[in-house]
Amino acid sequence: VQLQASGGGSVQAGGSLKLSCQASGFSLDDYSLGWFRQAPGKGRELISCVTRSDDNTWYADSVRGRFTISRDTSKKTMYLQMNSLKPDDTAVYYCIAGGIRKGGEIVPTYWGQGTLVTVSS
Repeated sequence: VQLQASGGGSVQAGGSLKLSCQASGFSLDDYSLGWFRQAPGKGRELISCVTRSDDNTWYADSVRGRFTISRDTSKKTMYLQMNSLKPDDTAVYYCIAGGIRKGGEIVPTYWGQGTLVTVSS
């Protein structure tokens, strides 16, 4: 059982990247999905998620309008399309699959290994 993230790299400010995260050993249909990131010297933060039950999406204020989360269950893959990237988006990005507890918080069950995104000014 694992999540394999890919697609990170170096890009200039204003550019785009698309992160992918492929699941093996379980079905993405059975979980709510999300992306966390951890910038240098900072804690890990949730930036986007999509719920299993109704496909509702949520975005942190810092990425809303620029990032889009999606999944293709036939390919067992989730995605994070990142546009208009800023230097502040520089971080290691982690995909997760988990559940939603009462109150709406996503609780990860599985973590991907992380993929580094570097945005230069």
